[in-house]
Amino acid sequence: MRHYVARTIVHGAASVLVLTFLITSAAADNSDVDNVDACNGKNGASPDLQIEGCTALTKSADNPKTLAIIYNNRGNAYVGKEQYDLAIKDYDEAIKDDPQYARAFNNRGVAYQKKAEYDRAIQDFDAAIKLNPNYANAIANRAETYRKKGDYLSATKDLDEAIRLQPNLSVLWNERCWTRTIVGDAAAALSDCNAAVQLTPDDAAPFDSRGLAYLKMNQWDAAIADYNSALRIDPKLPTALYGRGLAELKKGNSSGGGADIAAAKTIDPKIVEEFSRYGLK
Repeated sequence: MRHYVARTIVHGAASVLVLTFLITSAAADNSDVDNVDACNGKNGASPDLQIEGCTALTKSADNPKTLAIIYNNRGNAYVGKEQYDLAIKDYDEAIKDDPQYARAFNNRGVAYQKKAEYDRAIQDFDAAIKLNPNYANAIANRAETYRKKGDYLSATKDLDEAIRLQPNLSVLWNERCWTRTIVGDAAAALSDCNAAVQLTPDDAAPFDSRGLAYLKMNQWDAAIADYNSALRIDPKLPTALYGRGLAELKKGNSSGGGADIAAAKTIDPKIVEEFSRYGLK
């Protein structure tokens, strides 16, 4: 679903300082430097270029911790290509080389989540958090996985902790707003949405989430205003189109509401099923 595409947090290319060890070693040459930059995703390197650079480095690196970073970075590139099984194999290698590497556990959890293997993903997020109890990204990813499983209580608990650790990250406030709205606590959700809107006023997602909260509270005009704001930023956001359509129908605007709902269905054929889960039809 478009609303959540960017929410799962893959911890990206690992510490450049560690990989710099390869550059400054006696064996380094210009190709090593280029491969390190590519493996780190420097200068917007494509996933294919990252994979090529990391693969070359695996043939010359012999330090286990360095190898763990290389495999982690290549795994991230495979995630970018949606090749999750290959990503998991690389994260396996990273963890084998460095069993204390929390980042690789988090990223493998993301790959499992993308495959809808939620219990396996949670195991990896648990492992990452055990290694680093203040690992906010892993906590947020576990919250998202719990949400996908329908365990909203656990999701909210994790989001509480993630927000405590990273109070300036809009996506966390937005996620908690969405989750609270789904469980019927729309009034409390509004403060979270307000915080998200303040932090990222140019992001459609917080307006979309707040629109849903107002929709659940039967405040049609407020919902429409927020959906309008979301759609000005992202005109093809299906949740905002469908939500605005429902609000317009509730106000008696059958033509406008019907057009929005039809447009949303075209973009996301499962949108009706999704809103039905939220108790909205």
